[in-house]
This record gives sequence, structure tokens and C-alpha cells, in this order.
Amino acid sequence: MVMLQLLGHDGIGVFCAPSVVEADVQRTFDVQVVGRLRGVRERFYAVSAERKLRHPAVLAIADSARRRLATKRRGS
Repeated sequence: MVMLQLLGHDGIGVFCAPSVVEADVQRTFDVQVVGRLRGVRERFYAVSAERKLRHPAVLAIADSARRRLATKRRGS
């Protein structure tokens, strides 16, 4: 992935990135969007030793991530 990003950044090629991080990728690598692949889905997972999340900080992080991802998905 890093090689693809470097080539894309230098204008030699293209690379794929999830739309949910599009703005961050554009800012970090000084690149622009040249196309979109509709129908491609990416899943995000939180791994926990517990079957059910209980710790208040972990719950807050998980809830925030769900809201952010849901908002970005609707806006894309």
C-alpha cells in the first residue's frame, strides 16, 4: 500500500482509498480524486477481549466511530 501511495503522490499512478478517509488522504498525500468505484464496501471492526463492550471509554469510542462512519457514508 505504501508503494502505491508514493507512486500516486508523485503523479506516476493511482491508488484506492476508502471514501470515509478521503479528505484525510487528500490532505496527507496531496492527491486528488480521479474516480469512484460504486458498490465497493469496506467493513470496520473493533476487536475486544470481552463479548460485550462495557467500559465507558470503549463504549464512547465505538459510538463515536459508528456515528462518524454513518455520517460519512450518507454524505458520499
